[in-house]
Amino acid sequence: MTRLYLTRHGQTEWNIVHRMQGQQDSPLTELGKKQAKWLGDRLHDVGLDVIFSSSSGRAIRTAEIIRGTRKIPVILSDNLREISLGAWEGMLHTEVERIYPEEHRNFWHFPHQYQPVAGGETFAQLYSRVSNEVEKIISNYTGKNILIVAHATVLKMLMAYFENKGLKDLWTGPFMKSTCLNLVEIENGHREVIFEGDISHYQE
Repeated sequence: MTRLYLTRHGQTEWNIVHRMQGQQDSPLTELGKKQAKWLGDRLHDVGLDVIFSSSSGRAIRTAEIIRGTRKIPVILSDNLREISLGAWEGMLHTEVERIYPEEHRNFWHFPHQYQPVAGGETFAQLYSRVSNEVEKIISNYTGKNILIVAHATVLKMLMAYFENKGLKDLWTGPFMKSTCLNLVEIENGHREVIFEGDISHYQE
């Protein structure tokens, strides 16, 4: 049995002010650090074999806090970074909605129709990038307990991949809150989503 645990980074400074991050970065807040610690405590008895992290700073810091004193590697991957948002990165959500109303609407409500006009990736490009990466991880760590630390859109895309959902249904299901936990079990080629978007480890 391969167990794939997937989580999002802890809360960041830009999350608080609703600023688009994409492949730019901002530091974890004190709450974000606590969220990572809570998840680390929850996973204490899991027996993780390896942690894969997006190469963005907020994900790396989250992965390090979750790892704690465990003697396991944190392997960085550019392919697990958040969707590239081009010129939207660093802008407030309200600014994007005002300046790029059609693209903003499609991004959140009709993802299969979203076409970036200010640079960045399509959802189809993100799908290819992250699904190929997770398949390599599964292949190389068969029978292991694997933690992946990534980002909200990356996680939604990976869960859509495992649930065989089309791009138009990308945003259905639970929102990926900071350090929420998802679990996919893989055995003899069968993939089963056990739970997703779980925040039962939150302590405040």
